[in-house]
Amino acid sequence: MAEHSTIEWTDATWNPITGCSVVSPGCTNCYAMRLAGTRLKHIPSRKGLTRDSKAGPVWTGEVRLNSEWLDQPLRWKKPGRIFVCAHGDLFAEGVPDEWIDQVFAVMALAPQHTFQVLTKRAARMREYITARLNNSRLRLQIVGTMNMMGAGATRPIGYRMWPLPNVWLGVSTEDQQRADERVPELLATPAAIRFVSAEPLLGPIQFDDFCNGYKFIDALRGNWWHDNPDGPNPISRGHEKLDWIIAGGESGKDARPMHPDWPRQIRDQCTEAGTAFFFKQWGAWQIAEEIEQAEGIPHHWRFPDGDEFHIVSDGHDIIMCEAQDSRTPKRIWRDYWADGHGNLAKRCGKKTAGRLLDGVEHNGMPEIREVPFS
Repeated sequence: MAEHSTIEWTDATWNPITGCSVVSPGCTNCYAMRLAGTRLKHIPSRKGLTRDSKAGPVWTGEVRLNSEWLDQPLRWKKPGRIFVCAHGDLFAEGVPDEWIDQVFAVMALAPQHTFQVLTKRAARMREYITARLNNSRLRLQIVGTMNMMGAGATRPIGYRMWPLPNVWLGVSTEDQQRADERVPELLATPAAIRFVSAEPLLGPIQFDDFCNGYKFIDALRGNWWHDNPDGPNPISRGHEKLDWIIAGGESGKDARPMHPDWPRQIRDQCTEAGTAFFFKQWGAWQIAEEIEQAEGIPHHWRFPDGDEFHIVSDGHDIIMCEAQDSRTPKRIWRDYWADGHGNLAKRCGKKTAGRLLDGVEHNGMPEIREVPFS
């Protein structure tokens, strides 16, 4: 689909399957859904995948196999990271296992690339991967597809190597509820690398201490423990853990603002645990810094783009004045967000908002490790 991508954590996108359905709040302003229902609505790979609504295009749940794009990675000789099904979900409800087998066959035929698979259907991904780990006959179905498509491969990965060492598996978690639901499924899924995309980040997420039914999990260190008020609570160590976390705010015209403490908390958790952290973007909103002033002078603020102002009144609108002793409005600013606790943001667009978190660009990537296989 696109041999080069502007997505900061990947090199290219590949869309052998398009189409999806809305399953959680992170889907509300999905850029792929919007494109499929607007600019791309008449091209064969997107036609009929969305319906119109008052809020804009919405996925219908129909999915489509784009056979003409299936072998694209085999033609990309330069090694790179490839985001799989960026405009859909490989494990969406309507995608048959046979289609997924074909995608995995291509990934096995292209060991020069690293494939990044991101899903909101964590349970189905676990079931698919685990079934093929425990049943070589299911893996042989993938080999059959490999044999049909293998003309462009020079050294394919053998069917015994499962999970595939060049495939990273991840889940989207926009808030704590979705992390609680999806991260345990990911940890139970055999994978070379396990990662999380917390984008759009719509709430705080604690990755190092959350409850999964009867036990507590530190997903960054691989520790489990039980809450037993009547006895000892020994920590069970050495379980599977997350290798990489991506965090970022929402972009687009209807983007919801991200509280600055949310990515900071994830960054700090990752730093303490030694987990790779990648801050992708602030999104459409830019956070202001409050500048300390002498007593009796109104609060003065500065945005990263250099815009300075102080607030002389608030309420429905924020009225900003250029000089600290002036009450003449610089402008009336209606497109703002404030939490009442010293955090203020304005809508400015992704490019202007940038991707510095407290002045630092975070580009952490996971370390490749040996993959056990059967």
